Amino acid sequence: MTTGADLPDDVATLKAMLVEARASLAERDLEIERLKVLIDKLKRMQFGRKSEQLDRQIERLEKELEDLTAARGVADIRRAQASTSSVPAAENAPKEALAPHLPREDHTLDPESSCPDCGVPMRTLGEDVSEQLARVTAAFKVIRTIRRKMICPCCSHIAQPPMPGLPIERSIAHPSLLADILVSKYADHLPLYRQEEIAARDGVTLDRGSMGRWVGQCEALCAPLTEALRRYTMAATKVHADDTPIPVLAPGNKKTKTGRLWVYVRDDRRSGSTEPAAVWFAYSPNRQGIHPQAHLADFEGILQADAYSGFNELFTDGTIREAACWDHARRKLFEVHASTPSDATQKALDMIGELYSVEADIRGKYPCERLRVRQEKSKPLLASIETWMKDKLATLSAKSETAKAIRYSLNQWDALMLYCDDGRAEISNVLAENALRCVSLGRKNYMFAGSDSGGDRAAAMYSLIGSCKLNGINPRAYLDYVLTHIADHKINRIDELLPWRVLDQLRKQTSPPSLDA
Repeated sequence: MTTGADLPDDVATLKAMLVEARASLAERDLEIERLKVLIDKLKRMQFGRKSEQLDRQIERLEKELEDLTAARGVADIRRAQASTSSVPAAENAPKEALAPHLPREDHTLDPESSCPDCGVPMRTLGEDVSEQLARVTAAFKVIRTIRRKMICPCCSHIAQPPMPGLPIERSIAHPSLLADILVSKYADHLPLYRQEEIAARDGVTLDRGSMGRWVGQCEALCAPLTEALRRYTMAATKVHADDTPIPVLAPGNKKTKTGRLWVYVRDDRRSGSTEPAAVWFAYSPNRQGIHPQAHLADFEGILQADAYSGFNELFTDGTIREAACWDHARRKLFEVHASTPSDATQKALDMIGELYSVEADIRGKYPCERLRVRQEKSKPLLASIETWMKDKLATLSAKSETAKAIRYSLNQWDALMLYCDDGRAEISNVLAENALRCVSLGRKNYMFAGSDSGGDRAAAMYSLIGSCKLNGINPRAYLDYVLTHIADHKINRIDELLPWRVLDQLRKQTSPPSLDA
């Protein structure tokens, strides 16, 4: 540390030292700001809410409560509370109606048949009925297929029905069991060893090694169906894309590497489309750009994605247009505001919030109407945001976190603007992010995928189960149906087994509860 005695007497030298000290302090302030943003982000990831939308909803509700309190007065609220406080909570609470399609089991309670006071036989006056929802434990059972033989007494001709096709030949696993294993693993995130323990409680031995082989065989059997799902997804004019890491056991060294699961979503229901939604997953052992480029080689239209550079090669010839995600742009500013709030970051978030308000009003409208409203309302807002960002950037240090967040938006500006020029595009890539939630939840329940082939199996099952969920179909009922029929189904008609194509058959042979996702 420099003391007064160590300072030179030369004024020019002192000025130079002062400038250097100020620059050092400025760099230190920037580093402190960066670390605050990073620490706050890590704290939210570990402990806090991750939903910015939830923060906005809470803030909106708090404002509504303040307005209500101001309008009616605290005394009115207290009187209303006092008038209801005398009513027991159980009587005051609304009763939720139980679904009418559920089977009912009646337990009838009758009083004594004779009057306890005078002994005269009692007559029916009426009845009170109350309902409670019960859960019947799932049970294992053995399905025996008996093929009787018949012989002609005249010519000794022997006839016997053929054995129905099975998803796995010479296996004890019925399609319903296989469907349950797949849904438990990939939708409910139960690793096979936990399923083994659950079955053991019912006295049934399900070896995890056997279940692992069954999963692989089911994936191979459904490969043509997964390919049909890929073709349908890529036939859209707009696709949402994203990726997420997945730990994979590396062969030989007992360590894990980082593979990737890529997701592609076809869902135009927000722009008034009635076509079924679908999602297709693909696995790759790394995050090189050649993988999404191969996945999208035959796609033409709008690609809604983040700013991953691996997609850039796809936009060079113009057959694929880039639509960026305002959620990502907003998140950069939100992370800075959450750790070091300022008027600048608050203003930016408020302006971006107005864009989302416009989208809320036109959700579900046809593309032409969405385009008209966006041109009328959103485009002027975007022009104001761009001007404000450029003016603000000129006043900030190039190394500040706020400047970095603003530059992210400006660097993607053309792609962020595209949704205002095409009514099919969305303001954000939330559809792809939502589709990846199943992977995020799964990572919390298993340590790694056993191999690259395990990543491929996960991608296939996530595709089928995710497409079921998008269409409101119970994936267990669907996979049970598919595994029952696919072995005998003609491969050139495999599209008939896509989730939305078998919905009528599921309704005919399955009770309504199993159709609800």
